[in-house]
Amino acid sequence: MAQFKELVFSGVQPTGNLHLGNYLGAIKRFVTMQETHDCIYCVVDMHAITVWQDPKELNRQIREVTAAFLAAGIDPSKHIVFNQSQVSQHAELAWVFNCIARMGWANRMTQFKEKAGKDRENASVGLFAYPMLMAADILVYRATHVPVGEDQKQHLELTRDVAQKFNNDYAESIAEHGFGDAFFPLTEPLIAGPATRVMSLRDGSKKMSKSDPSDYSRINLTDDADTIAQKIRKAKTDPEPLPSEVEGLKTRPEAENLVAIYAALTDAQPADVLRDHGGAQFSGFKASLVDVAVAKLSPIAGEMRRLMADPGHIDTVLGEGSAKARVLAAQTMDAVKDIVGFVRAH
Repeated sequence: MAQFKELVFSGVQPTGNLHLGNYLGAIKRFVTMQETHDCIYCVVDMHAITVWQDPKELNRQIREVTAAFLAAGIDPSKHIVFNQSQVSQHAELAWVFNCIARMGWANRMTQFKEKAGKDRENASVGLFAYPMLMAADILVYRATHVPVGEDQKQHLELTRDVAQKFNNDYAESIAEHGFGDAFFPLTEPLIAGPATRVMSLRDGSKKMSKSDPSDYSRINLTDDADTIAQKIRKAKTDPEPLPSEVEGLKTRPEAENLVAIYAALTDAQPADVLRDHGGAQFSGFKASLVDVAVAKLSPIAGEMRRLMADPGHIDTVLGEGSAKARVLAAQTMDAVKDIVGFVRAH
């Protein structure tokens, strides 16, 4: 069996305000991963334009996601931080994968159906082909692991199918070019314990979302201490005190959400939080949650604002990261061209 160097690829779309859900569900985990793995962190701006984006906003949002990576503690000198559109091999490999993947596979992707809605005929071809670009993002670095949320599990399965089919279709050529029995790894999901699913502060049955019309439904990563405190104090709750057991949260979505947020911010389990706060009224618990949230998030918000005020520095980080990424991506793409039978200058 071919051996692949362990490498983790993580991508975040630069669309809309980053909020607590993005931080606890993804960015916080990315920061921990860098201690144990070689990592590539990518701002996937080419995915963003599968739905029309205002160019000035897109520009700002690419820098904002990068600022969030850096402010949260990702170290660009030890790992690669870049934006996808600066490395053309992503698009090149995506085309090869468009020719490997089957229409039937793409048609089964539920995320396209959800995003395109009833007006499927009017969706962009890019939105339909999105999973093949995602496969290219990962495999252009021959990454062995990807941290995935529930909504991307199906796309990772497609990435593995594409890798397997490429390895099968070109098995003879892969061996002839000295890559043994497989050129691409079958990328594994990186499961780092249950990801915190952060719900809206106004409705515990809905995910926290940047598209919710009420800004009080979410904590944005750029919110200052006063705004964070105000949003938590106004968060919807029920009249009962907090239960002492996790079981008691089952039918109380808003209470469950606030306890889960507290647990995630303090690296604890909900049961630990209830051991300390069970029986307490919400007013007291919210005051404790404000202290924890402000202590954890305020420094990130402050650092993000400082970085956003210096776009030149962010652009340098992305430029240097892209140069490192291109070296790896070019090696993969040159090999793919040789395996497929393209002619290229040596």
